[in-house]
Amino acid sequence: MAQAGAKHRAPRRIEIENASALIHQAITLTRLQRYDKALAAFETLLARQPDHISALNDCGGLHMRLGRPEAAIVCYDRALAIAPRLSELHINKGTALRALNRFEEALASFAAAAAIDPGRAEAHYDAGLVQLCLGDFPAGWRGYEWRWRKPDWANKRRNFSAPLWLGEEPIDGKTILLHAEQGFGDTIQFVRYVPLVARRGATVILECQPELGHLLHNIKGAARVFARGEALPAFNLHCPLMSLPLALETELPTIPADIPYIWPQQERIAKWHERLPQNGRLRVGVCWAGNSDHANDRHRSIPLERFAKVLSVSGVDFISLQKDVSAAHSSILSGHGVTQLGQDFADFADTAAVIALLDLVIAVDTSVAHLAGAMGKAVGILVPFRPDFRWMLHRTDSPWYPTMRLFRQSAIGDWDGPLDRLQAELAAVGNRPVKPR
Repeated sequence: MAQAGAKHRAPRRIEIENASALIHQAITLTRLQRYDKALAAFETLLARQPDHISALNDCGGLHMRLGRPEAAIVCYDRALAIAPRLSELHINKGTALRALNRFEEALASFAAAAAIDPGRAEAHYDAGLVQLCLGDFPAGWRGYEWRWRKPDWANKRRNFSAPLWLGEEPIDGKTILLHAEQGFGDTIQFVRYVPLVARRGATVILECQPELGHLLHNIKGAARVFARGEALPAFNLHCPLMSLPLALETELPTIPADIPYIWPQQERIAKWHERLPQNGRLRVGVCWAGNSDHANDRHRSIPLERFAKVLSVSGVDFISLQKDVSAAHSSILSGHGVTQLGQDFADFADTAAVIALLDLVIAVDTSVAHLAGAMGKAVGILVPFRPDFRWMLHRTDSPWYPTMRLFRQSAIGDWDGPLDRLQAELAAVGNRPVKPR
């Protein structure tokens, strides 16, 4: 009888083993970034076991990687019909809704996750990003502070003995360390708060990435500027740069936009001046890609082969500000007569010096755009369909950078629309008479 029972259970055991093998195969293919094959493995499993929650969730994640948020939502909804109390599913669905700019629905999903698990940092953090994009700054900055409780941020948190300052106490007569926490563009954008903190009577010490050290050494309000890794003096309080909007209760009408707040160094300008065209035509700096390690880089960066349509505009001298340029890309730039300087930049002080010598900068959502905006240079920034929180929704201007114009995608992956608009406007300007330098 026991043997008969074992035989009766064997098909179920085989089914489980086959499911396990398919999951293992899909996970391995995902790690190898063979997403289409991984998706096929999950779909095979779901055809056999349509109520497999883990496979539905992972299948949704793969659709998101492939830029298919609508398909991801279908997967998450199927999983939620089976497990409505699983907070991770609500968060993942909210992320997919956010990718479609369906922000109110996304907020409902994040709220559902927080109701199930009030301590789930991602639910509060992701809701904060949506609220900031919608212009609800008070709620948004509070939600953004939950970043420090996210597991993937554990290695970013600084363990200073001095307490964190978030605006609750007076700082007159105290020394406060303001420190960079994320990317170069984030530091450039939020270093504008340094003089506001200094006006409260504190001695401000600024710590930034080494690549920004020379650029920010004379930032207003900072008593001293240190590069990350250098020994710091004693201080009473500290605050990450991107927590300063919360500490200073920034709302949309009170964004500090006293532009410029970053200046180039004259000796660097002299260094680069002779390498620029001197024919009096419009000088336009270009940057088409950001850091490839950025989580959203596949959406914000533009293949040079597509971006190159802008470079076809006549009557304009294009200057490449791109730091990393492959041999193939260098060949494309040469074919369009682009002056290539970015590869030779030692740090952002060099970038700033060249930007100071330009008339306009065209860039994707990366640090070069922030730097040009902080310097008060005319900037055209190409913004993906699902924007980063700082670019908000629908605006063609930026309250953070008064000299910046936004050229937005109207659909996921559609760079032709904003590039065509930029090309047309640039052509109109490029045909103007040359000016003496």
